[in-house]
Amino acid sequence: MEALVCRKLGDPTTPPDSSQTTALSLSTSQSIPTLTSPTSVRVRIKSTSLNYLNYLQVLGNYQEKPALPFVPGSDYSGVVESVGTDVTKFKVGDRVCSAATSGSFAQFIVADEKELYGVPEGCDLVAAAALPIAYGTSHVALIHRANIKPGQVLLVLGAAGGVGFPAVQIGKICGAIVIAVARGSEKVELLKSMGVDHVVDSSKDNVIESVKAFLKTRNLKGVDVLYDPVGGKLTKESLKLLTWSAQILVIGFASGVVPVIPANIALVKNWTIHGMYWGSYPANDQGLYADTIKQLLSWLARGLITINISRSYKLQEAHLAFLDIRDRKVIGKVMITFDDPKSITCSRL
Repeated sequence: MEALVCRKLGDPTTPPDSSQTTALSLSTSQSIPTLTSPTSVRVRIKSTSLNYLNYLQVLGNYQEKPALPFVPGSDYSGVVESVGTDVTKFKVGDRVCSAATSGSFAQFIVADEKELYGVPEGCDLVAAAALPIAYGTSHVALIHRANIKPGQVLLVLGAAGGVGFPAVQIGKICGAIVIAVARGSEKVELLKSMGVDHVVDSSKDNVIESVKAFLKTRNLKGVDVLYDPVGGKLTKESLKLLTWSAQILVIGFASGVVPVIPANIALVKNWTIHGMYWGSYPANDQGLYADTIKQLLSWLARGLITINISRSYKLQEAHLAFLDIRDRKVIGKVMITFDDPKSITCSRL
């Protein structure tokens, strides 16, 4: 089968070759994975999502470090191609999605049936591959950690990115007043078209002053929930906007700088700081993990959420997708697709 293999850690934006001089090499003779247990399922992958974590993992900068060589990848969707003797949830031909710690940058992957989720009819498989990690992160962060309520003010940093875009949508579903921070007019216009209450273009506007002006016009005290996948200076500045008893969701550090949140100010302001690492949920709270994916698939089927795909690439073009991630060109998600990608649509039920 065809697969993208990481044989050494390094820059994934270099075009892959077979000389093993680059971090990634394109293999056309990788062994098709075999079923590993009576409850395992082999999936022919339709699409796999690129996340910032995939970029960091190939660089060797992510907290989870697979042994070399490995096939990168995380969330994916596809069609069941083979099932173990004890599999009861799925049959050959079923449409499924899931997330893995690695291995989805390939034509086939094997997973246990409990790790797979059926994709409703009418939902495009490419869209389903974008759900588990990015939307799962934002869903659990906002609904289960911050317990966001209607009328609360939600500030989303990096709002056009892989996890920021879902946070904006989920915030609106929950009835929050959503303030989005993004860089560039294209991202800003898309966020405005989604009905975001206030959008700040960080490439030309002073984020703090713009948000303060908006809060004043709406007679709002401040930000109740800060959703932060960016880190760095922007996090530090955004603390000035938080209300008493605000909640801070630490999602990641796309800026490359881990911010320091002063504990003495958190004490005086009664802030709650939530660390949010979605990858730890399957091992620690499988029930919540499963319920989250199922609800997101239901929302997708009902048209409550939409997946914005910036670009879809073939496996041999994966370096271009990593470039988009590195250079912050992605609005929503960037995907790797096998076969001809279809339109990204989902009918309402």
